Amino acid sequence: MIDVLVADDERPALDELAHLLRADDRVGEVLTASSGAEALRLLTERSVDAAFLDIHMPGLSGLELANALRALASPPAVVFVTADDAHAVDAFELRALDYLLKPVRVERLRRAVDRVVELERPADADEVLPVTVGSSVRFVHRSDVRWVRAEGDYTRLHTAADAAGSLVRIPISELGERWADAGFVRIHRSFLVQAASVTEVRLGGADPAVWVGETSLPVSRRLLPTVREALTRRGPG
Repeated sequence: MIDVLVADDERPALDELAHLLRADDRVGEVLTASSGAEALRLLTERSVDAAFLDIHMPGLSGLELANALRALASPPAVVFVTADDAHAVDAFELRALDYLLKPVRVERLRRAVDRVVELERPADADEVLPVTVGSSVRFVHRSDVRWVRAEGDYTRLHTAADAAGSLVRIPISELGERWADAGFVRIHRSFLVQAASVTEVRLGGADPAVWVGETSLPVSRRLLPTVREALTRRGPG
């Protein structure tokens, strides 16, 4: 069972979302707040597992509230629920767990609750990153990423379905730290690879490299000991 808070300044939307959450047998107590300030007060007095936040609220917005919650000793997972699809990138930069568009569909809400429940098993949790494509945003699961290349302050995520890769506004150094426990290995200042996707390792000679399918990725000589230990111990694929 998980306890949650719902914050929305529109009473019908607040009541509807609270009703849908109470109908989910995995949800225990549902707290409600009609403003960001009220939600912050409640969450400093009572911890919950997840906060479902509207973005546009008078005074303290949902984005501002999510940022403030990060200072709590046990911050809740944040799920944004909004009619505005323009803030998806901002939301995920705040490490939001999910981003739901109104009107909320029951099956989509259940998937969001799934993600909250899965946080109880951190090793199995799968991070989702927003990728801007033209005027729209799509989401890439960490588990689908095979290798990553640095491009300045951005990184390009390469998946089996998208060999050309997609840019995200996150430095490779940050991704390397965040994804180390998920099996990603820093092999070069510009490259990060999912160890399970490596199909061949050649760490001797003048140009050490690893292969992901037909793609060759360089290995830094400075990182050779770390790469050798991380990859050859596990073996390819």
